[in-house]
Amino acid sequence: MKVVIIESSPRQNGNSTILAQEVASGARSLGAEVDIVHLHGMDIRPCFACDACQESLEKDCIIDDDMRALYPRLRSADAIVYATPIYWFTVSGQIKLLMDRCYSLTYMGAVPGEDGEPVYTVETDLGGKKFGVVLTYGDVDPFVSGAVNAMRTFQDMARYVGSEIVGIVYGSAVAPGEVAENESLMKQAYDLGRQIAAGV
Repeated sequence: MKVVIIESSPRQNGNSTILAQEVASGARSLGAEVDIVHLHGMDIRPCFACDACQESLEKDCIIDDDMRALYPRLRSADAIVYATPIYWFTVSGQIKLLMDRCYSLTYMGAVPGEDGEPVYTVETDLGGKKFGVVLTYGDVDPFVSGAVNAMRTFQDMARYVGSEIVGIVYGSAVAPGEVAENESLMKQAYDLGRQIAAGV
């Protein structure tokens, strides 16, 4: 089992990063190979909306930046864990850039329908993978904080590419590193890693 964990906090000791590392520990405890990507500081540019990647599923994004090295790692993963703090009521900008650029890992083709109108089908390199989600936020309420907006984003993405979200770990933490004191949340993160590694 190969698990790619995407950390998107700008802080190396950010709360979502700490939980992501606990997910990694849980996955490793069952023998999974864990590949950790820390997005902050990487050169990941916004999508150009040129649609060059939509010529075929084999055609990668034309932008020459750090996503070039990430695409094969994402393709080869059996599971992907997305870890993000909630910034301004949704995911961080760092992870949103990556998610937008995953457009090139999908290809939308069209075939004529019975009425002659095009019927669109989606092929994707993300299909069938297990997804995990880790969220931390400053408010005590996942609705007020905007965490639910992030959850919906990941749920919609998983549905679109035909993947399953194994679990979502989320909780409140404000000061950097504070989440490490939350034993229940840390255990949830560790258990999520084990669940993903077990292929459940």
